[in-house]
Amino acid sequence: MSEEEDGGSLYVLTAVLLTPAQFPSILGDDYPEACSLLGVPPAAAGYGLVLGQDEEGARWTVVVDDVSLVAMAIASWDCGMEYDLSPDERSIVVSLAGWPLALAVATAGIPDPHDPEQGADGTGRVPLAPPSAETWGPVQRRMGADQIAREWADWSERVATDGGAAAAAHPGLARALEEALAYTQSPPPPGRVRSSFAGEEARTLRVDGPGWSLVARTDGAAFVLLDEEPSEVLAVPHEAQGELPELSELLAALDRVAVRPA
Repeated sequence: MSEEEDGGSLYVLTAVLLTPAQFPSILGDDYPEACSLLGVPPAAAGYGLVLGQDEEGARWTVVVDDVSLVAMAIASWDCGMEYDLSPDERSIVVSLAGWPLALAVATAGIPDPHDPEQGADGTGRVPLAPPSAETWGPVQRRMGADQIAREWADWSERVATDGGAAAAAHPGLARALEEALAYTQSPPPPGRVRSSFAGEEARTLRVDGPGWSLVARTDGAAFVLLDEEPSEVLAVPHEAQGELPELSELLAALDRVAVRPA
């Protein structure tokens, strides 16, 4: 439990990082876009998002600038250890009504999670809420790429010999690869290209652009999702197409310009 900026109590349920290298893809194609959604400037050091309920059960998202504290709490929880995340009031940037992410947990002994009244956080904004999963769009496209990254082994096994060849002819795929290549020549906004450890000297790449998302491993396959192709996953061919470099060369170049977790 922590104290909110206005002196009220917050029962912490979870926390996530909001940095150029690590941010919930649901919030945007890049770090500045994610920050804009929350109404905070894209500070280079990033933020931590603390999600919880007040004593009335209302949902709150507290944005703090103590990134190290939030990272330590997340690491402890991931290891199954208890950690009392209580940010100092001086680290609070803003408290926002609602949650931008869907949570299946709640605090015992207080009313069920609900949004406070609009304007309760002083911003006049509608409370934050996770997007609907019923309509395909940029958010669902990014969430699909996240799922592929989590289930990489299963998706890699699905790559058929002719799957990449069929996908190669898709104009949307060609556009996405051309824009990804452009990122290696002129760096995009922070967070458009992210690289994380994948084991065995490999990296997992997440690359996003207007209308497309790419997820890949530097030692293997790559997949692209498009706004114009609901729920479809296109396998990227390994052979060069037109002016594009071969996949391994493109992924290596993207990894060189990617932001990485500290």
